[in-house]
Amino acid sequence: MAGHSENPMQTTNAMARLEARLADMEMRITFQDDLMNTLSDQIANQQQTIQRLFDLNRILREQFENLQDPQSPDMAIEPPPPHY
Repeated sequence: MAGHSENPMQTTNAMARLEARLADMEMRITFQDDLMNTLSDQIANQQQTIQRLFDLNRILREQFENLQDPQSPDMAIEPPPPHY
């Protein structure tokens, strides 16, 4: 069996290409991790905002229902208008 000798220059180039690919992949992973953390923070902030809006909507709805309730204490105190 004849020996197959590799050119040291080819081996060096192949290693350099692998190292460059590895460095590129590490940078991409770092960027993706940062992006995921940023998106996670934004989602948490949006969830807090949505919760505050739901709470405010509930409060406003309750206040509106109280204004329309003819049996509310404020309406019972007020005398009827003079044209009745």
